[in-house]
Amino acid sequence: MSNASKRIEGAAQKMAGKIKGAAGKLIGNEQMEAEGKSTELKGQGKQAAAKSAERAKGKAQEFGGTIKRGVGDLIDNEQMEAEGAAKSLEGKARQDANR
Repeated sequence: MSNASKRIEGAAQKMAGKIKGAAGKLIGNEQMEAEGKSTELKGQGKQAAAKSAERAKGKAQEFGGTIKRGVGDLIDNEQMEAEGAAKSLEGKARQDANR
């Protein structure tokens, strides 16, 4: 399962938990309210885990780009430098998108 689908699944689970918790509170059922809160927290955890995995992928992508840019500079290959810089920027953007 991709991280995007894990984030979506986590958001759905979080929303379902909020609804269940609110329904439990509305009818005065403490157990239902607690189960809703538990489901909501599980959903938040899934979302956080997916974001963390994407940030790690972004960091690896940024690092790989930095290495490629450095090698390109070392061997005087402008195309390799540019590709490395682009890859590094993509990695940074991926990290920023998952904060």
